[in-house]
Amino acid sequence: MPRPKTTPQLVTPDFPGAGPRANRVNLFERAYQKIEELLVNCELRPGRYLTMQDLQDATGFGRTPVHHAVNQLAADTLIIIRPRHGLQIAPIDLARERVLLRLRRDIERFVVRLAAERSGASHRNQMLHMVRLLKERRASMTLADFNRLDRAIDQMILACAGEPFLEHTLRPLHTLFRRIGFIHHTYMPGRGDLAETVDHHLAVLDAVANRYADKAVAASDALIGFVERIFDSMETEIDPSLLDSSMEPLLRP
Repeated sequence: MPRPKTTPQLVTPDFPGAGPRANRVNLFERAYQKIEELLVNCELRPGRYLTMQDLQDATGFGRTPVHHAVNQLAADTLIIIRPRHGLQIAPIDLARERVLLRLRRDIERFVVRLAAERSGASHRNQMLHMVRLLKERRASMTLADFNRLDRAIDQMILACAGEPFLEHTLRPLHTLFRRIGFIHHTYMPGRGDLAETVDHHLAVLDAVANRYADKAVAASDALIGFVERIFDSMETEIDPSLLDSSMEPLLRP
């Protein structure tokens, strides 16, 4: 008698304290967000080699959510899995990321236009609240505060656009360029002032919230132009070891 056919099932490894599937997915997302934050603020330095256990220790999450997050970050080209050598935080390749900035420009144009056309009253209210926060804290906002708000702005505009596919494309791009911005504002002499980047974000938010699609696209292009100028200065002035910690610093104290 032939054996009945069965459909292969994917097995998700369990971990201590796991609840329903929804809770596990939420834990995976939290682990991803934590590692993403460590990447952006360079606590996980570009080029650094490390192990899965190192990430568990750094995040406080267990093996399964960290493993899941690492797989996603590897797909996003933010972490490199090195067989027999562990993991490497992807170094910053300015030439490559200049090319990706062109991709981001084109996608952002589409997203902000869609967001301006589709934004509802609730979304617009939240964006106008973000505008007030940026204006009130413009002079005193820290880089960490700005990056948290910047992430919320990106999520809000994507929510307004209403197309989930776009988030999977833009999220790793946003992380790449947020990390570039962190290095620029932290390590470039005289570039710590956030006023210009705050003003560009204000212009995008205001245009989308008021449903001015053409103005939103123009404001998005101006923001990308600001990021391009960051690349111009970093290519000539930044210590290469800040972009890839596996390189030796050019000067030691």
